[in-house]
Amino acid sequence: MATVELRFSALPEHVRTARLVAAAVARRAGVDESVLDELRLAVGEACSRAVALHQRNGVDGAVRVALIEQEKRFLIEVADEAGPAHAAGAAGGGSEDEDALGLAVITGLVEDVEVGNGDDGSVIRMSWSVAPADA
Repeated sequence: MATVELRFSALPEHVRTARLVAAAVARRAGVDESVLDELRLAVGEACSRAVALHQRNGVDGAVRVALIEQEKRFLIEVADEAGPAHAAGAAGGGSEDEDALGLAVITGLVEDVEVGNGDDGSVIRMSWSVAPADA
């Protein structure tokens, strides 16, 4: 099981880099080319959500993106450090609709998605099927 971890300051300009890295690692892991656009969009939404949570709550911590290659699945975890009160879709600050829309977009793009609590905030876990190595 190989893992690539990316950490970036919670600034919108870093979201594009996270999307590009995620797509490159997913391609190498064997994720079907036909879903790479959806993967890029989902990672962009998840990272944008994390950046927005950091900025709304005045948090200086990093956004963490873990790209995990397993035998039959490719997993991506996007974790923020916005605090446990903002995990699992509770955005606060009057932005619940925006947060819910972003989570709905992610849910529509990803085969398997889970939003939960992490150590310091929320974690969005997404996964896609991987083509067999002998295919």
